[in-house]
Amino acid sequence: MKTTAFTDIHIALGAKMHEFAGYNMPIEYSGIIDEHMTVVNGVGVFDVSHMGEFWVKGPKALEFIQKVTSNDASKLPVGKVQYTCFPNELGGIKDDLLLYRYGPEKYMLVVNAANIEKDWEWCLKQNSMGAVIEDASAHTALLALQGPKAKATLQKLTDTDLDSIPYYAFTTGKVAGVEQVIISNTGYTGAGGFELYFYPEEGIRIWNALFEAGAEFGIKPIGLGARDTLRLEMGFCLYGNDLDETTTPLEAGLGWITKLTDGNNFVGREIIEKQKSDGVTRKLCGFTLLEKGIPRHGYEIVNMDEEPIGVVTSGTISPVLKTGIGLGYVKPEFAKAGTVIGIRVRNKSLKAEVTQLPFRK
Repeated sequence: MKTTAFTDIHIALGAKMHEFAGYNMPIEYSGIIDEHMTVVNGVGVFDVSHMGEFWVKGPKALEFIQKVTSNDASKLPVGKVQYTCFPNELGGIKDDLLLYRYGPEKYMLVVNAANIEKDWEWCLKQNSMGAVIEDASAHTALLALQGPKAKATLQKLTDTDLDSIPYYAFTTGKVAGVEQVIISNTGYTGAGGFELYFYPEEGIRIWNALFEAGAEFGIKPIGLGARDTLRLEMGFCLYGNDLDETTTPLEAGLGWITKLTDGNNFVGREIIEKQKSDGVTRKLCGFTLLEKGIPRHGYEIVNMDEEPIGVVTSGTISPVLKTGIGLGYVKPEFAKAGTVIGIRVRNKSLKAEVTQLPFRK
């Protein structure tokens, strides 16, 4: 299995380790609920160095980005971040990603760990215009410092004014004495915080400095288990569960990152345009169980007559709400908030209510 700059630390701290996207990653340390609440109320650190980073540079960079991503990168200023996706030829989602505009002709794509190889091959295949592209995944470490105390923790380690970095914006600065760290006001938890990109050889220095600075706030390392429950409480999609090559952005409620503007001729656009005019046959929605139970990926969703209307894509017990929550695709007429549906759990239908996202307000 592959390792990150922090793998030995995770093992030394007694983390429960497991293979994820080819990497030996920490799933939990003190327990998912404890870690989840640490991030909601204080501050936690995630090692997400398994994520992929591609650089796109040169005079053809924007043309390439506009071809492979669904959002409109021509509107993205230097220093800002855009959530977007790679559509395939059939309008499905090859991956969802973050796009950083680092300079006038320089962008960084941050892709999901499990899709690095697939995404890289796709980018090479689509690069007919000759943009300069580089896979920097193996040379980039990434820590996510998340929670309401993240800013106070990080501000101790940098002269950069963190209040000057709005949500979905970034800058480069010195952190814990390390130069040229990308400091990004982004995250996958809904609890606020920053993501830090840097060279792996600087990893231990930054990790130790973060834990020293955050000690007064009860900082803890957080595993991928709590990362999943945190993102689900916010209704954030997880690729491989809620998104895949067969789901389109419109079905997934991601029309807002799919810009059908002039000149934005991304792969699969005509399929998505047709779907927009014809309407979708299924919609992703959130739901809250009204009875005791845990919804799981793959469980059937039914109407009150026990007729199948969809399938659960993600589910858990919400540590904050202390009840079952989930995401799933249903027929459009059942996707409205307040609709009562059933989740088939072990041959029994548990009542649930379609819920406006996020679950954690």
